[in-house]
Amino acid sequence: MVNLNFNKINGLVPAIVQDYETGEILMLAFMNQEAWEATLSTGKATYFSRSRQKLWVKGETSGNLQIVKEILVDCDEDTVLLKVEQRGGAACHTGYRSCFYRKVENDGSVKNIGKLIFDEPIKS
Repeated sequence: MVNLNFNKINGLVPAIVQDYETGEILMLAFMNQEAWEATLSTGKATYFSRSRQKLWVKGETSGNLQIVKEILVDCDEDTVLLKVEQRGGAACHTGYRSCFYRKVENDGSVKNIGKLIFDEPIKS
């Protein structure tokens, strides 16, 4: 059993979230020990909200659930990569497929390259 190192970032580890089938990076979130254990036991991606200071199951209110298909742990055991089935189409609370929907161009301008799934942002 892996023992994640929750000591480096005030009890949190970064969780990179990737689409299981396409490899697309969907988002970055954080997990505390409780979120980690909930993810392992339920198979649903569960995170710790730094703004609300509580656990949240991704998609619990929006329906855009993340079903964990595979988990990878980095060499320092302080970052996880979740490969998920993204249900509902959107990982980003702003309605985009991925939270990484903006590209910085060479001139410093920002271009929207993402796919908008819905246009009414939900509370993150």
